[in-house]
Amino acid sequence: MADHQEQGSSPNEAILFVLTYLPLFELLLITRVCRSLRDAVKNDTLPWLKIVVDRPLNRHLSDDRLVEVASRAQPRLQLLLLINCLNITDDGLFRVIANNPRITKLHVPGCTSLTPGGMVRAVQLLTKDNHRLQSLKISGIYGVRKEDLHTLRGLIKHKRSKTFIHDYYKFSTMKQIETDSSIDVDICPKCNEVRMVFDCPRLLCEKQQQKAGAGECRGCESCIMRCVECGVCLKGIQELEEASCADAMCLECWLKLPKCNFCNKPYCSKHVHQQHTVSESTGFICATCHSKFN
Repeated sequence: MADHQEQGSSPNEAILFVLTYLPLFELLLITRVCRSLRDAVKNDTLPWLKIVVDRPLNRHLSDDRLVEVASRAQPRLQLLLLINCLNITDDGLFRVIANNPRITKLHVPGCTSLTPGGMVRAVQLLTKDNHRLQSLKISGIYGVRKEDLHTLRGLIKHKRSKTFIHDYYKFSTMKQIETDSSIDVDICPKCNEVRMVFDCPRLLCEKQQQKAGAGECRGCESCIMRCVECGVCLKGIQELEEASCADAMCLECWLKLPKCNFCNKPYCSKHVHQQHTVSESTGFICATCHSKFN
């Protein structure tokens, strides 16, 4: 009986199909379930064609470990998504790319040990022999200059698409994989720095942008205050509503959200987990009020 449980039956095709969509952490956990799944993950190339590293592995992933994981797909790795992987350097990334030159999506947001020069060299390698890199995400990498961005755009044949801040904050890992934008950073028309630049979904602002070619409220997060829920620009203090968290919110979204029982302030969708439920009562108490009354 014990031997039968240890060996298990072969996993069906549906399970093998799901394996190709799992982030690295879940994929490694699957190998501990039973021997058949472990062998399926170990011996099949398909689960390793898309390597996605997010929490909790991102802060512990080293260059050598990344190279080891990527070697299971080489030279067929298609997507490499590293979210806030602080220990990955130019050398580690270049080693992976050198062994997998057919990557079509390279997403490394928040990987602060990478450099702009390293990203240019990586993209140059990935665009050799007319190979097309479809998507590059480098927001959070320090020191990207306009010259670096122009070089990357020339290599990738950049096509700009609209980016809304509320969509960006609500992106799941899978949504990051599916996005069609070629490069996630741009030159902010307000401060002239290379950052993530957001558009405004407000109908009037969209019309003004279409008419003038560039909207007044198009800019980075530091230059233009926006509602974190719907993404519209907040043009003045009269449009800004207080929330229990530090994020800005428009009146329309503020009215729709449930409020703290004491201070009557809502949480945005990002910070709703900070609510404290009240026993034998409906509603919630925000963290600030909870600390005052407990």
